[in-house]
Amino acid sequence: MKRIAILGSTGSIGCSALAVVDAHPDKLAIVGLAAGENTARFVEQVRRYRPRAIAMASRDALAEACSVLGNAAPGSVGCGAEGLIDVATHPDADVVLFASSGTAGLEAVLAAIDAGKTIALANKEVLVMAGALVISAARRRGVAILPVDSEHNAIHQCLHGRRSEEVRRLVLTASGGPFRDLPRDELARVTPDAALKHPTWKMGQKISIDSATLMNKGLEVIEARWLFDVPPDRIDVVVHPQSIVHSMVELVDGSVISQLSVTDMRLPIQYAFSYPERWDAPIARLDLAQLGRLDFLPPDPGRFPCLGLATRALTDGRALPVVLNAANEVAVAAFLERRLRFTGIAHVIERAMDEFERHGPDVGSLSQIRSLDREARGRAGELVRSES
Repeated sequence: MKRIAILGSTGSIGCSALAVVDAHPDKLAIVGLAAGENTARFVEQVRRYRPRAIAMASRDALAEACSVLGNAAPGSVGCGAEGLIDVATHPDADVVLFASSGTAGLEAVLAAIDAGKTIALANKEVLVMAGALVISAARRRGVAILPVDSEHNAIHQCLHGRRSEEVRRLVLTASGGPFRDLPRDELARVTPDAALKHPTWKMGQKISIDSATLMNKGLEVIEARWLFDVPPDRIDVVVHPQSIVHSMVELVDGSVISQLSVTDMRLPIQYAFSYPERWDAPIARLDLAQLGRLDFLPPDPGRFPCLGLATRALTDGRALPVVLNAANEVAVAAFLERRLRFTGIAHVIERAMDEFERHGPDVGSLSQIRSLDREARGRAGELVRSES
């Protein structure tokens, strides 16, 4: 029996993870749950799974949840960053799934690693901000970081049992989002509602906008560099509209190994929970004959400038990825609030990177990363206002 803690339990990844637990009650059990502000859904989850530790983003949300739960509330409750750490390091947890987006979980990831937990990682921002720090800590403690993103999960499967010298390059696939065929001159006029309609996946708002700009893939390139210890010039991206081939690995002899499956996040989540075993999964099977065709195209740099910005940040080193991530979060939030045009997202990120690249701050420690993150967010907010 593997005991699971989930940070971000009320989001799309968290709910899919709980569905995996439901499918394998003899193999998986919930011992910790943490969520943001969705009190109603969180209360339902706590009542159903009876975790030993819970946490919510704010004190008010936690108080409301505990009031509704009454005697059903567990003995260990918390809020904010400390609450996340308490759930992530609970002594009964074997695997901790980081399913929430954003940077709030960084300290909790490091604490869980220090506590010797297996990490199932669906949070991109953690490795984008602090990849060197997190991977170094995991190696020092001998902790496994198992990727849950479908692309990195696919690469993990393709690399299984292979020596690093056998690998020539990693190829991440991207759907291209809802605007892959939209004329470029119309991009400035797209609305948040249109950008949120991803053609393949049902995801949260922030990651949906990142998919529309292809920043999501840029962040994944940075993740892949740290997860698989591969230099940036050996990580490529191709647009694959069907989202059936989740990623590929090219070997030195020219062979290409790929992982294919239906588009269902329960599969990579289950793989992270079951690894190194494989279990039966209650999902649809892939029918290649019915699919008929699989298309692959190079990404258009003019349509998707965010992908190039992410590559630039990665080649710079530790400082610019922090700036990239911070400016992107600020710009995406402004776009969702209709304070910034869609094309303004890339403009804000690029201007922020230009400014901080000249400064070249050192970000070798967690405190330095947090300081740069705050500074970059403040500057990005100013840039958003100048773009309006």
